[in-house]
Order: sequence, then C-alpha cells, then structure tokens
Amino acid sequence: MINSNKNKYLDEEERNLAKALNNLDVTKLPTPDKKTQKMFKNAATKFVKQEAKMNIRINPLELEKIKKHAAIEGLKYQTFVKSILHKYLTGQLTERKIS
Repeated sequence: MINSNKNKYLDEEERNLAKALNNLDVTKLPTPDKKTQKMFKNAATKFVKQEAKMNIRINPLELEKIKKHAAIEGLKYQTFVKSILHKYLTGQLTERKIS
C-alpha cells in the first residue's frame, strides 16, 4: 500500500497513481496468459541486467544517517541512495547550504 499523503516528494500525477493503485483489487485481475507472462519475465530480466553495481566507501556515521532517512521514507538504504543520485542527476534534487 502506498501512502500518497505521507510522501511529500510525490507530484500530483504520482499521488493520483498511488491512490489508483491503493483502490485496485488485485484479486479481481485476470491471470495473464503464458505468452504475456513470458513477455513480463523477459522484460524484468532485461531491466535487471541493465543495472550496474557500484561499491563505495563511506563513513559509518554517515551510513547510519542514510539508513535512518531511508527508514523514514520506507525504503531500503541502497534504494534510498539510488533514488537520491537519480534525483540529483535529473535536476529533481538540488543542493542547499546547511546553516
């Protein structure tokens, strides 16, 4: 379940999608045929293969802060870091001075 009201980072379209997903009764959806299932499986496999792994060294105290912020957002910390990097690179996240 996606809490569209709690996540302040969702834009209007994302909030509408979250509400639609929350109202969807997945038990009433038909099971896709074998051909469609295979198509979805191939697409998912291709997507996973396109991602690259990255290792970084980080101060343990900073990692703990990252984990706390990730938990607040309801994400695993690796997903949280990936999201931050993506938002920064696409201009959705900007720097601000900490006073």
